[in-house]
Amino acid sequence: MSDTQKLRELPAVHEVLEQVTSSLARFPRALVVSEVRRAIDAARAQILAGNAAVPAIAARVERALALLERPSLRRVINATGVVLHTNLGRAPLGPLSIVAGYCNLEYDVAAGRRGQRDVHTGSLLERLVGAPAIAVNNNAAAVFLALHELASGGEVIVSRGELIEIGDGFRIPDIMARSGATLQEVGTTNRTRIDDYRAAITGRTRLLMRVHPSNFRISGFTARPQLRELAALGCERGIPVYEDLGSGCVVDLRAFGIDEPLVSDSLSAGVDLVSFSGDKLLGGPQAGILAGRPELVARLRRNPLFRALRLDKVIYQVLENTLRNLLLERWDLVPALAMLRQSADQIRQRARALVARLPALRAEVVAGQSVTGGGATPEQSIPTWVIAVDCANVVEAERRLRAGDPPVVARIEDGRLIFDLRTVFSAEEDTLLSALNGLA
Repeated sequence: MSDTQKLRELPAVHEVLEQVTSSLARFPRALVVSEVRRAIDAARAQILAGNAAVPAIAARVERALALLERPSLRRVINATGVVLHTNLGRAPLGPLSIVAGYCNLEYDVAAGRRGQRDVHTGSLLERLVGAPAIAVNNNAAAVFLALHELASGGEVIVSRGELIEIGDGFRIPDIMARSGATLQEVGTTNRTRIDDYRAAITGRTRLLMRVHPSNFRISGFTARPQLRELAALGCERGIPVYEDLGSGCVVDLRAFGIDEPLVSDSLSAGVDLVSFSGDKLLGGPQAGILAGRPELVARLRRNPLFRALRLDKVIYQVLENTLRNLLLERWDLVPALAMLRQSADQIRQRARALVARLPALRAEVVAGQSVTGGGATPEQSIPTWVIAVDCANVVEAERRLRAGDPPVVARIEDGRLIFDLRTVFSAEEDTLLSALNGLA
């Protein structure tokens, strides 16, 4: 059959509606009509593109509307061992209890007048990091706000070795240009000295900026000033020192194999302002936190861009809950920290118990490595034990797991499917077990 004949045989809108009216009666008629037209247009485009097999229009409409009924954002079982998995929402969240209806987002109940939404997290943040703080919608926004308020129209001095790029093409030089600040590079890629900063200061210098290389490491013949040196220079010349920490570590995790600078340590060293993410090692929702000297934080809050970048009430609820759990050291209620704090022996016991319930699969428990992920702690891994499963077709098995409900995301290594229970909640183990048994 020629393409012209195929095009002539495409049904009219009313003909398709007659076929699907009863089965799709639960949908608004205008939506059904729209999807029928969309399906016919798509089929016409396929024919013109030379596609030999064109799906039935009615079936296409039914599938499309069924997908519209199903939430796009849904739970995924992360069995990869990557704790802060960027593609899976970074820091996993615990059970949420969202305040329904109205709430006191910007209302001072005690005083009976308008309040500020900052109060829900401000006191918690100040107790955690030792300085006043505000939150915006992500760390990129925090960097932009800091540069725009403190350095627009002036120069910012940054070491060449810190002109980083993070995910999705976010580059420090680009965000600085958009903020209205001018970049002044000093030093070299691998070595920058305090005298390099000193020599670069001019009457236009507004900020000395330090960027933590959270997603890469330079080793070998390297050097950069201590934070206290940089802070002392800033104090001497009356120029604020701003550090973008990125990963947002507020809890010392070195005992668990995670060596990241603490926010409180930077502030104690004399840094005037720091910024960091809420959904990395802080363990909360996506947010960008700015903390530091009261007068600088007050300036940031007065900047008109702060309103454009502010958090929604739902994010405030989740962030407040996370911060309270951190402050009260309820580590098990912050899933990312609970996962990072699990010992390899605990994970081995869980893995062995699960494998014992998989008699139909060729599976064994072997030593492995988990990673923090999320652009944090590069070249640092955490000892773990993983379940390695032999499959006749490992690629097809991995695809089938992703197609499940809920999807299970694993990794492939050396021709085997690998499951790291560090990133699998205990409550998900039975669901994971059913998915694995399905492979048999």
